[in-house]
Amino acid sequence: MTVAPDAVTLAPAAAAKATKSHTLVDRLRAEARVEPDPVPTTATKETQVIAIYGKGGIGKSFTLANLSYMMAQQGKKVLLIGCDPKSDTTSLLFAGRSCPTIIETSSKKKLAGDDVSIGDVCFKRDGVYAMELGGPEVGRGCGGRGIIHGFELLEKLGFHEWDFDYVLLDFLGDVVCGGFGLPIARDMCQKVIVVGSNDLQSLYVANNVCSAVEYFRKLGGNVGVAGMVINKDDGTGEAHAFAEAVGIPVLAAIPAHEDIRRKSANYEIIGRPGTEWASLFEALAQNVADAPPRQPTPLSQDGLLGLFSGDSVGRDVVLEPATASDMRGKTVVDKPSLEVVYETV
Repeated sequence: MTVAPDAVTLAPAAAAKATKSHTLVDRLRAEARVEPDPVPTTATKETQVIAIYGKGGIGKSFTLANLSYMMAQQGKKVLLIGCDPKSDTTSLLFAGRSCPTIIETSSKKKLAGDDVSIGDVCFKRDGVYAMELGGPEVGRGCGGRGIIHGFELLEKLGFHEWDFDYVLLDFLGDVVCGGFGLPIARDMCQKVIVVGSNDLQSLYVANNVCSAVEYFRKLGGNVGVAGMVINKDDGTGEAHAFAEAVGIPVLAAIPAHEDIRRKSANYEIIGRPGTEWASLFEALAQNVADAPPRQPTPLSQDGLLGLFSGDSVGRDVVLEPATASDMRGKTVVDKPSLEVVYETV
């Protein structure tokens, strides 16, 4: 068989090309197996968003004003947001002066055809940034809807882009409608702190908050309870017993002291470095920063009552059912029912 001259000269070239192609593939595969260097990034801090709940009048605003002030003096950037329709969260921080609320300001600006700006609703004192959501006047709207509307406005102002170390949300705990449960239900915060005292009503509210956290955790939520602040602690121990029973730590116990009561009544910040009560709030600030969110174990009503002595809650009382005669004030004769019941075939 005669072989064409071209075939003899092309065969080595084709083989060399194939070898070169095979070598290139191997090199590319080897390069692909090498992990790339990490992408250089600047260090970013994660904002801790903390919702504080408690019974009305238990001392949330007092606790938060002093806590936020101490955090700011420790070099932290703190935003305090009042989410109580009474709009009194920031009153202690601003020495009794009321802060224009977001909802009220928004309504006025809307009527005037203007937009709300940060300077209209956010104010500063000694490094603490603070604002009030506000709420409707009595009988003129739903407080929970006001909370939702307020957060919608915050989002328009860039809430999720703000750069803070801590955002503290002051929520009324003895209102159970949806707006007040917003941080827990929508994972708007990482953790919850409850404020209570050695009385049944405040611990009842604290227990309800723990129940809400447990409920939404079962639905896939991530919010947990970081702990409890005991305010006006008189040493009787019920609040400590509650915290232990539900499985959360006590972050601070603020004593029922006349000096604290008097200074707070005069809108004076006691959580200042170098003052008599400084160490209390320095420890609280550290505990709030470090406490991880926990899944609490809420108590039953009987379990909650069991924290108190029988004299305090009347556990010897027996529930006696009422009768139809009791309700009508006369003897009631039972009459046969005229209801027609159809049997299914």
